[in-house]
Amino acid sequence: MNDRRKKAVVLLSGGLDSATVLAIAKDQGYDCHALSFDYGQRHSAELAASCRVAHAMGVTEHKILRLDLGSIGGSALTDMAIAVPEQQAEGIPVTYVPARNTVFLSLALGWAEVLGAMDIFIGVNAVDYSGYPDCRPEFIQAFEKLANLATKAGVEGEHFHIQAPLIEMSKAEIIRTGTELGVDYALTVSCYQADEQGCACGNCDSCRLRAQGFLEAGVEDPTCYRDT
Repeated sequence: MNDRRKKAVVLLSGGLDSATVLAIAKDQGYDCHALSFDYGQRHSAELAASCRVAHAMGVTEHKILRLDLGSIGGSALTDMAIAVPEQQAEGIPVTYVPARNTVFLSLALGWAEVLGAMDIFIGVNAVDYSGYPDCRPEFIQAFEKLANLATKAGVEGEHFHIQAPLIEMSKAEIIRTGTELGVDYALTVSCYQADEQGCACGNCDSCRLRAQGFLEAGVEDPTCYRDT
């Protein structure tokens, strides 16, 4: 395989799923360039976790880009006036950040083209997830098509691949996979409203999915919870 095809940009939030995706990409032999975003989210604990994960997994480079999605608002994750729900509700929850994955993948695509990396990894999941529209297979397929239409590399005959290896996995399957690959989930933060130390609330949708995943996987949950 051509060396440039062994480079990959990996979207790394610092959460459980993105850490697993990074481990998968590393296991497949990719030279991983991790990309995180300081986008105006409620807390910086997950971003700090991304730095820990990137260091522990020995990525080639870890870049943090600053965006101001908070100025747009419209999500409980970027607008402090909107409460994070602690009970499951019907429909797309208020923790959905408008166009977030589209924006993140677009910037990852730009960096990938500069690096000569034809693979972009993202930890979206359409099984145990919150119902976000930009986590569905149809979205990933559509963005891959866009990537190859909208870039110099694509027009000149290269082909970008948007890799979403977790998309059809349950949370338990994701955790088992990461555990087999040596992911230290104690380094990760998934909570929508973690405190400054990265301790989770245990009540938000993300916390519930994470806790249930560890339970079903039969793996000890290393999450730091505020109440404990």
